Amino acid sequence: MVQIAPSILSADFTRIAEAVQWVEEAGADVLHVDIMDGHFVPNLTFGPQLVTALRDSTSLPIDVHLMVENPRDFVPSFQEAGADWISIHIEATAHLHKDVTHIKELGCKAGLALNPATPIHLMNEIIRELDFILLMTVNPGWGGQELIAAMLPKIAQLKSWISGQKLDTLIEVDGGVKFENMQDFVKSGADVLVMGSGIFKRPDPKAEMIRIKQELSRLTDDS
Repeated sequence: MVQIAPSILSADFTRIAEAVQWVEEAGADVLHVDIMDGHFVPNLTFGPQLVTALRDSTSLPIDVHLMVENPRDFVPSFQEAGADWISIHIEATAHLHKDVTHIKELGCKAGLALNPATPIHLMNEIIRELDFILLMTVNPGWGGQELIAAMLPKIAQLKSWISGQKLDTLIEVDGGVKFENMQDFVKSGADVLVMGSGIFKRPDPKAEMIRIKQELSRLTDDS
């Protein structure tokens, strides 16, 4: 079953606790938290304190996406704060094996994130060490962007590669995912859909989350 990871970057910051409760009650699988440092990407978002607060208020796995320079320096503090999944950008480090190993040694699922223009073959030497791969389907840094359509074939290409190597690595996708196009992501081979504005910018986020889960169930039954 395809998993849904609501991204709190798009939630009402004055009602984050309620937003988390809504999506958890409606069947969310993972909670996605975007961490931006204002250097690797132009935006600046949250720190470990938010993850600590989320950990105290939800039983969902917390998926921390580090859009930062020198990501290895950030990993321990987010693990200590309660992150279950941590992804770093391939473009942000020269020591992939060391950094991925570090995440796993701390007991977290380790992921590698790729910007839209980054080719997947650059993961050739590390893919067997990864629990998941996060494909950005928009340019990172801001929520609410439209999907770059050329990323759908990239998802399918990665899925074929993973299947050919008989790996269990999950494909997570982030950027422009919403009810109206999520079928395209699922057909391309995505396993985890990060959805921000596609949930939290709707009039009733909880109802939208329920509708999404019902549609995913139908898509799975049809396949």
